[in-house]
Amino acid sequence: MTQPQTPPDPRRWRALIFICLAQLMVVLDGTVVNIALPHAQADLGFSDANRQWVITAYALAFGGLLLVGGRVSDMWGRRKAFITGLVGFAAASALGGAAVNTGMLMAARGLQGVFGALLAPAALSLLTVTFTDARERAKAFGVYGAISGGGAAIGLVLGGLLTEYLNWRWTLYINVAFAVIAVIGAVFEIREPAGGKHSGRLDVPGVLMASSGLAAIVYGFGRASTDGWSDTWTVACLVAAVVLLSGFAFWQTRAAEPLLPLRVVRNRNRGGAYLAIGLAVIGMFGVFLFMTFYLQVVLGYSPVVAGVAFLPMVVGMMIGSTQIGARLAVRVPPRLLMVPGLLTAAIGLVIMSQIKVDSSYAEIVLPGLFLMGLGMGTTFMPAMSLATHDVEHRDAGVASAMVNTSQQIGGAIGTALLNTIATSATTAYVVAHAHLITSSTAAESVKLHAMVHGFSIGIWWAVGALVLAAAIASVLITTGRLAAPEKTGEDEADFVPVMHGA
Repeated sequence: MTQPQTPPDPRRWRALIFICLAQLMVVLDGTVVNIALPHAQADLGFSDANRQWVITAYALAFGGLLLVGGRVSDMWGRRKAFITGLVGFAAASALGGAAVNTGMLMAARGLQGVFGALLAPAALSLLTVTFTDARERAKAFGVYGAISGGGAAIGLVLGGLLTEYLNWRWTLYINVAFAVIAVIGAVFEIREPAGGKHSGRLDVPGVLMASSGLAAIVYGFGRASTDGWSDTWTVACLVAAVVLLSGFAFWQTRAAEPLLPLRVVRNRNRGGAYLAIGLAVIGMFGVFLFMTFYLQVVLGYSPVVAGVAFLPMVVGMMIGSTQIGARLAVRVPPRLLMVPGLLTAAIGLVIMSQIKVDSSYAEIVLPGLFLMGLGMGTTFMPAMSLATHDVEHRDAGVASAMVNTSQQIGGAIGTALLNTIATSATTAYVVAHAHLITSSTAAESVKLHAMVHGFSIGIWWAVGALVLAAAIASVLITTGRLAAPEKTGEDEADFVPVMHGA
């Protein structure tokens, strides 16, 4: 439904700064702590088995509660949810930075995930309801998309710098500084348009099924990456996720006040955007995992240098999002940006798949990362804008949460699936070349070659995910350029189920 026209907020561009700062804080937290983990482990003395829970505690809470956070922001008001999320995230970060034992750190990471699940959809929905002019919306989403895509790589750089020159606790304390600035900006510069709140009650059965199902997916795929696909708990979690999310989808057709109204996801263009984003993130997060190990273990880079090595991807992301996506979004249909963008990123991965034990960073890794970033930036900008385009104001929060959910689930699947594929390829390589192991030096050589072979195979599967995303975008996304007037009705032609394709 077309939203009533209101005069643009004169403070909207200043508001964008603080919205993007909050989003950067949330995205950074997915990777900034990773590099600090060995130092935190040495300081607090937790076991290798518990180490993954420092990451998993955040991922479970964040991924499981995103839809709830989106709907709560619709009910409370996005500005109120935004400020609450910032304050809570800062407090949880300070608690984690001051942790004196493992339990305290894990609890803090879980709380970060809870408040991040409120903050992330509130930030994106504020952007959606604040920028209504097509050209301004394209520019705003260009900046937001660049930060959302490049923030994970920036987190690797920042995490390395903070850990090496200060200590691991500052990877958490830094969020307090970000949050204080963003809260001040929100209080003085962010104004939410009047009206448009969701006045219904919270769908409690939907909350329980969606949160449990999403958390089960994140945990199941995370466990698969470390314990294998045949592990009892892995299988149980993934089966439970299918049952819970199927039940959730059915319940949403019956609930009087559904947590995720099907009008949000049944629109073929929005549904196509969600699928494309999820598949793109599968490829991107898998490559993060491979290249982090390749740069540090194979090429021998320090954590800081390895983080800096990802900067070409950030540069490409900024160019693709702000200079290509934002400039062309009002001139061409979204799929004419998304499909070439996804294929460009795929070409970048094809280049990176050529890595060898003695490859040159400048010849293989740098151009590959740059093209991947360029393609992802060109893709994310129109995809994020389309995913929240023309949605009713009362559903802006939950539509925004679906974008973050697609990214979170895509990241969990990408890390687990591609890591499993790479590990299997590595094992097969070692078995096939066992006859070459005649000394400790030869054994180390075979080990490195096997590792790189596994990475290469995994990257090829990531290429497949991006090509599939491009195919989905080309088939499902049929809307014209987003500057074009939208229809005032929401008839059946607009809401063809995504699964039917046409």
